[in-house]
Amino acid sequence: MKATRNKGLSVPYSKSSPPLTKEQIARFDQNGYLILDLDFDAGFIDRLLTGVEPLYPAERLQNPTAPARLQDAWKTVDEVRQLAVSPIALAALEQLYGRAALPFQTLNFPIGTRQLTHSDTIHFNSIPKGFMAGVWVALEDIDASNGPLQYYPGSHKLREYSMQDFGLESGYENYRHYEACIQDLLEAEALRPEFGTLKQGQALIWHANLLHGGAAQTDLARSRHSQVTHYYFEDCAYYTPMNSRANKPSFRKPFWIPATSDFELPDTGGRAIVRRIARRLGFK
Repeated sequence: MKATRNKGLSVPYSKSSPPLTKEQIARFDQNGYLILDLDFDAGFIDRLLTGVEPLYPAERLQNPTAPARLQDAWKTVDEVRQLAVSPIALAALEQLYGRAALPFQTLNFPIGTRQLTHSDTIHFNSIPKGFMAGVWVALEDIDASNGPLQYYPGSHKLREYSMQDFGLESGYENYRHYEACIQDLLEAEALRPEFGTLKQGQALIWHANLLHGGAAQTDLARSRHSQVTHYYFEDCAYYTPMNSRANKPSFRKPFWIPATSDFELPDTGGRAIVRRIARRLGFK
């Protein structure tokens, strides 16, 4: 199977000098997560928040307590892109995984997600396995009352569970059944959560198989701004487990978040379809 290279990335990412100590790397291996500072100042974060606020769904104005998320705002808000390609984050991920990290998706949240516990390996995986990670950044101070990230230290050492492992059919229409199975797993393994009470600008890197979700937000009058970036790593093939069947991965071709603001998005509209058909018919 041919590995997917870093196609389309015309400018290489900038990376800091290796930021992690041997002790930090050992803690990540043991716990499945690591907290570090990405060294963005408050002014940068304010600009990011100002840029994403108008992009949230209109329903947020009527009900600001309803969970909302914004996917791939890096395409229009350059601060989101800059955070995703943080030189410190990229260098840390390369230390942890031994391969260059490739950011492919951002998610921005104005309040706590209240998301049930899951592993990212149900959404994203690679061949060889395990070359995927998430980086969650606190865009304001997070405490126990405004919906912190919830995670289960050491759970990344459990086996990776697919839909088929739980006797479920593939597809997101069955995702709620997967969540119920994960709840049963937490009880069977007697796992206890910890909570990401981070300061503004701090980041939490998590292993793809770490069980995590969103804790309850007890103070609904508060915001809980955060950004998640998902990363693959070089020299892998990439697929979506939720849409895969046994021995038949649903492969994907990610568009890597660019290293600079001077980029063009791929043509995924009608012209791209016409070009693909023409190539199949032998036309250039």
